[in-house]
Parts: sequence; structure tokens; C-alpha cells
Amino acid sequence: MTSKNRILIIFILGLLSALGPFSIDMYLPGFPSIAADLNSSVDKVAYSLSSFFIGICTGQLICGPLLDRFGRKKPLYFGLVIYILASLGCSMSNSVETLILLRFVQALGGCVAMIAPSAIVRDLFPLNEIAKVFSLLILILGVSPILAPTVGSYLITAFGWNVVFVLLGIIALFLLLAVVFFLPETKQPDTGISLKPLKILSGYGAVIKNPQFFTYAFGGAIAAAGLFAYLAGSPIVFMQIYKMTEQQYGWIFGLVAAGLITSSQFNNVLLKKYDSASIMKVVLTIQSILGILLFLGCFFDILNLYSTIALMFLFLSCQGFTFPNSAALSLAPFDKEAGSAAALMGALQMGFGALITALIGITNNGTTLPLAGVMAACAISGLLIVSLGGKRIEFKAKLEDVEEQAFEQIERY
Repeated sequence: MTSKNRILIIFILGLLSALGPFSIDMYLPGFPSIAADLNSSVDKVAYSLSSFFIGICTGQLICGPLLDRFGRKKPLYFGLVIYILASLGCSMSNSVETLILLRFVQALGGCVAMIAPSAIVRDLFPLNEIAKVFSLLILILGVSPILAPTVGSYLITAFGWNVVFVLLGIIALFLLLAVVFFLPETKQPDTGISLKPLKILSGYGAVIKNPQFFTYAFGGAIAAAGLFAYLAGSPIVFMQIYKMTEQQYGWIFGLVAAGLITSSQFNNVLLKKYDSASIMKVVLTIQSILGILLFLGCFFDILNLYSTIALMFLFLSCQGFTFPNSAALSLAPFDKEAGSAAALMGALQMGFGALITALIGITNNGTTLPLAGVMAACAISGLLIVSLGGKRIEFKAKLEDVEEQAFEQIERY
């Protein structure tokens, strides 16, 4: 693979990965407008975010085996077409219930664009480069949280919230053309992979039983749920509590997202000296401390707008380290089942995301405390899983070394 082809492929994969965040972030500034237009409440509109996460979670579990069975490109074609049609349907929704349902369908189609890049990275790049490639994807992926809410806020102010979903459909159309003409097929169809439900469940069972996958996929997913909590709760915190306008919220969102991009690129520097597992433990410890400080500040009501933004900026910047390293560590044990492993990893992230966003809506009491508490709990839970799981992996590795040495000694005698 030439350097030029490598750059083009990573760029396309990054754009595909960004479709999900664009689908989430671009319409967030429009929550009050959607609620007013559909005679609903902001809390109920937030359920359209939860339904999107549920659709992503469900769809990824379906798409994983399809990516392994039919190759990477055909499922992408099918999923992007569904996404385009559902986006147009969302733009014409006349009730919040219709929007919630169509967001679920939109997610079913878009989920393949979110997991195929991970599988393709595992197909194309050696194990020692995977974390670095994921960091490059985040560089592209990270532009979406900066651009999406800002662009969305101006579109909503000028033309209404419906236009956001029209634009998402147009973006997906261009991505479909890029996949057709510029993205190579990295895995040939494998007729040996069964699509029978029991076989699929058995395959996922084998993946999840792998100690390394279990530790870093679950730990990374729960830690990432803090980001999803922010996505669901930030419109309430900044626009309802702190009375920010849609445009101001877009700029705040972009500022916080810039921290995630910067940290993801600094992660590449750290990977030259430290391994992914070590980086994960240190960063999750820092994130947990920041989460506790945010919670205590909200509990004692000593934070203002600027200190709230600062703590959330630092907290979410940690995600630029945890995502690429947890993804690389989760996928490393798999080759043939890379699609299923990537799908399960993504499903866990979106599954926890759906639960957390619903929790934010349920616990909303008009203060910043529910969001701060959930974000802190996510970071602490992720740290506990990674720390305990890491010890288990180390113990198992030492045990296997002892068994191997004992076996070699027996063979000598």
C-alpha cells in the first residue's frame, strides 16, 4: 500500500466513522426548537438520542457477522442507503414519536459506517500500528463535534431543524459514492461464516470470553458513556440552566471537542514510549479524579459557567486517550472475527450510551448535579474494570508462561 493510498483510505474511514457523531451532534442545538415545533418537551426529544443509540447497538450486532460473511463493502452500501432514506424521513417528522422511531431506523442503517472502519483497520494494518491509526481516525472524527453543533446551530436558526436531517442524508450520499469508487475491499466474502442466530451468538460468546476483549471493551465502553452523558445533558446544562443561545452552545461544544482531538494526537506521542494498557490506567485515574471534582463542585454549588466548561473540557479530553487504546487492545486478539469483535465493541459502547442518555433524561432535576454524577460514575467504573481486568490478564499470562516452561522441562526429560 502506497503512502498516498494509505492517506486516502484513512481519510475515507475517518469520514465514515464521523457519520455517527454528526448524526448525534448536529441536531443537539435544535432540541428546544424541535420540542416547540412538535409540541413536546426537551426531555422527550432527548429520547430520540436514546433511540439512536439503541439502534446503533442493535444494528452493530447484526452488521458484525455480515461484514465477516459478505466482505466490508456490500454491507456498507446497504446500510448507507437505509440511512439516507431514514434521514429524509426524520426531516419530515410531524411528531416526536415519529422522530424517535425514524432515528432508530437511521441508526440501523448508519451503524455499519461506524464499525466497518474498525474492521478494515484490523484487516490492513499490523498490530503495532492499530492504536496510531485509530488516533488518526479520531483526528478526522474529532472535527465532527466541533463542526456539527456549530453548523447545526446556524442551520437551525436560519432554516429550521428539519434541514439538519436533509444535510445528513446528503453527507451519507457522498460517503456512499466514496466507498463505491475509492475504498478497496479488504476482506473477501467467507461462506464458512454462518448467519444462523445460534452460530452468531456462539461467535459473540467466544469473543466476549476473551479476557483482553472483555476488559478493554467493557472498560472503554463504560468510560465512553461519560461522553454520551455529556451529549444528552449538555443542552440542558448550557441552554436551560446557563441560558446560552444555540450559537453559544455550538461554540462551547466545539471548544470541548477540541480537547478530545488534541489529546488523541498527543496519544500518538505517548505510544512511542508507553504501551496502550499503561496509558489507559493512568488516563482513567485522571478522568476519575476530574469527575469527582466536577460532582463535588456541582453538589456544593461552587461552579460557574466557566469552571463547569473547564472541568468538562479536561474530563472529555481524556477520551482522546481511552478510545484509541481500548479499541486497539480489544481488537488485537482477533483476525478472522475482526468484524464481529468490532461490532460487539461498538454495540457495548452504544448500549451503555443508550442507558446513560436515558438516565440523564430520567434524573433531570433542573440542576447540573445529575450530569456530573453520571460522568464521574462512568469514569470510576471504567477504571475499576480496566484495573481488575488488567491484573487478571497479567496473572493468566504468567500462568501460561509457567505451564510452558514446565512442559519444556518435561520434554527434556
